[in-house]
Amino acid sequence: MLSIRDCLDYCDLTDEEVELIAEHEGIPDVAAAQVACGLVQTPEGVLLITNYMLDLIERADEEGDQAKADRARSLCAQFMADHPLPH
Repeated sequence: MLSIRDCLDYCDLTDEEVELIAEHEGIPDVAAAQVACGLVQTPEGVLLITNYMLDLIERADEEGDQAKADRARSLCAQFMADHPLPH
């Protein structure tokens, strides 16, 4: 049986990235790690994860939670740098 750490190590996602996916989807971190591991393997999946993060940034901005928005922006920028989409 794979642990959440095994999934994260396999798909090269950070704990924080998985937490954002879990928050966006309203699912536990373990489930988010499993979903993300599949998504991050395709350009469409990387785009979907990026959109999840952008949604969370927008939500945090709308709610006036600047610290959360800044954290999500930082994580999104790092995710996009680590997982560039082909042009």
